[in-house]
Amino acid sequence: MKTTFTARHFEASADLQQHCIDSVEKLEQFYDRIVMCDIVLQPTPSDENPHQAELIIKVPRKVITVKEPGKSYEQAVHNAVDTASRQLKKYKDKMHANQ
Repeated sequence: MKTTFTARHFEASADLQQHCIDSVEKLEQFYDRIVMCDIVLQPTPSDENPHQAELIIKVPRKVITVKEPGKSYEQAVHNAVDTASRQLKKYKDKMHANQ
């Protein structure tokens, strides 16, 4: 899986980048045919959840997009990975049911 990382409107630390990439790589245990994953972190105007993580996951014949807010970027990424893992499981079950 090819992974790209983008931080919009702020400078991301190397630790934050590595944390995000490590978290996203865990998605391969749910579906091993992921072609590419884009990670986009950006601040939001919300006071309650000022950070947002977006995952754009490309799999054969589909693109799965997940946007999740959080109190920190790490929490937002964790929430997005949880949501994406559920969507990938659902997609995988659907693909196996059609075969």
